[in-house]
Amino acid sequence: MERLKRFVEHVGSATILFLQTVLITLKNPPKIKHILKYMEEIGVTAAPLIAITGFFTGGVLVVETYPTFHKFNAEFLIGALVSLSLSRELSPVLVALLVTARSGSAMAANIGTMRITEQIDALEVMAVNPLRYLIAPRLIAALIMVPALTVLSYASGLLGGYFVGTYLYSINPYLFVEKMKDLTELHDIFGGMYKSAAFSVVITVVACYFGYITKGGAEGVGRSTTTAVVVASVLILILDYFLTALIY
Repeated sequence: MERLKRFVEHVGSATILFLQTVLITLKNPPKIKHILKYMEEIGVTAAPLIAITGFFTGGVLVVETYPTFHKFNAEFLIGALVSLSLSRELSPVLVALLVTARSGSAMAANIGTMRITEQIDALEVMAVNPLRYLIAPRLIAALIMVPALTVLSYASGLLGGYFVGTYLYSINPYLFVEKMKDLTELHDIFGGMYKSAAFSVVITVVACYFGYITKGGAEGVGRSTTTAVVVASVLILILDYFLTALIY
């Protein structure tokens, strides 16, 4: 019963934090330079990691599915399978989990350290709203960069699948590309973008919330960081199911 009570309290507090951040952003947007700073941290520096991960994910899809498709002489459909799998599911989820592990943990640790060293209290004393200064620019940056990283992952995944399929398994390059174009619709790609935007909100809100309520010194920072990554990852996978059912 106590755990359920704490869970409800956390959900309510995180929701309030998110709504307050949105209202503050609409009323008094954060400075562009702060948004650009976090866009670089969340997106630009993560681009090589996302590209490499996407490339090999596309390649693995071909390796795993080729034997089955080959039995039915349907190798030419593998391009469509790679495209649909990446656009609908793998790229949004993998990018979200990687951003959670990389940037979400950094958000929680950074804000948690500011909390235990009383820097957030100092901001409040100086009449600087911590939500506008610390959370709003991160939220906006994540909303921009996570979908952008998803597109990068999708493109690199297609490249990886094409390379493995055509060069290692000798699939007809023309049929690979044509079937991919025929069976992939804009709805599939935009559905993945909607997912990634929703995931970016989950990552930012969860990471910033647990960092914001940190207590207990350096040990508390580590605990908040771990909790933020675990909770955000689980919520992403749960939300993915409902978004998939809703969009497709």
